[in-house]
Amino acid sequence: MTPVELSRTVLRAMRRAVDAGELSVAVPEAVRVERPGPGGCGDYATNVALQVARAAGRSPRQVAEVLSPRLAREPGIAGIDITGPGFLNITLAGTRGDALVRDVIGRGSCYGHVHPDTGQLAQLHVPHEVRAVVVADALRRILRSQGVLVRTTCDEAPDPDWVTVLDVRVAAYGRPPEDLRTLRPVPAPEDPLRLGRDAARWALLHPAGHDRPRVGDEHLAQRESNPLFRVRYAHARSRALTRNAADLGFESEATSGHAGGLRDQEAREAQEVLDVLTAYPRALASAARHHAPDRLARHLVTTADALLAFQHTVLPLGDEKPSAAHRARLALAEAAGTVLAGGLSLLGISAPDHL
Repeated sequence: MTPVELSRTVLRAMRRAVDAGELSVAVPEAVRVERPGPGGCGDYATNVALQVARAAGRSPRQVAEVLSPRLAREPGIAGIDITGPGFLNITLAGTRGDALVRDVIGRGSCYGHVHPDTGQLAQLHVPHEVRAVVVADALRRILRSQGVLVRTTCDEAPDPDWVTVLDVRVAAYGRPPEDLRTLRPVPAPEDPLRLGRDAARWALLHPAGHDRPRVGDEHLAQRESNPLFRVRYAHARSRALTRNAADLGFESEATSGHAGGLRDQEAREAQEVLDVLTAYPRALASAARHHAPDRLARHLVTTADALLAFQHTVLPLGDEKPSAAHRARLALAEAAGTVLAGGLSLLGISAPDHL
């Protein structure tokens, strides 16, 4: 159940309470559902009881106590807790730890893609400049993932080295129709080809189109300060975890037990991985809609950082035996690796299993 669906569920429960005479208040058009704050619990929380309490002539906690049993009976909700002055904390049944991870692993590199095609057509035209051509090539891949049929064109034929080294492709070249908007990202300050395909493409795609890209050796450095290294390293770690788990005699299993046996901080780290997996389709859609591959690149960095913070909890330590929780955490790490590989592929960048 997504936050939007959960918001509708809360409103439905309130309407039923009003219809039953348990509350006398105008039902708002929308309610906010978000992650619980300090002192909260469950998967989501809403302050709707505080929002309508004065109009209902009751305390927020009294309103929450009316809504709580109705919400608890809704499909997909496992439990309701009231905290603070009247916050409703919602625990989902079969939480995202199983459904989401199974979806990511099951769809593989197609997770977040739109099927079937939408029937939309797009033409991307760029000047004869290396960054513009790379951006158009990445957008072609991203838009295609969202069900759009794309044609990329350029003022002139791309330089042969751009095609050979950077693996770019355009459908045609020449003067575009006058009514066709030309994509004009800030040009690269120098030739990026010496960086090689992966680092050069990242250097040109990671900054926003209106920012001047840097094409220095920092993109080749194998250290944490290099975002490309972190993304590819996180993907390699996810694959290493699978190999190491096999050596210990267990495989992944997508269940909601990923947080079992974890301390609070570790459980929050697991939740952060789930959050970035949930947000990945929105990041893809946003990158396509705004013609901004940098949005996808930045989301991959966020995903990598979440996985690297969480990955130390996946394998058993010392004499600890593999448990269902370890299998669930491994599935979560594998799902994050799947998203990293799929996202890098859309940017035209490789995701090696060993780094």
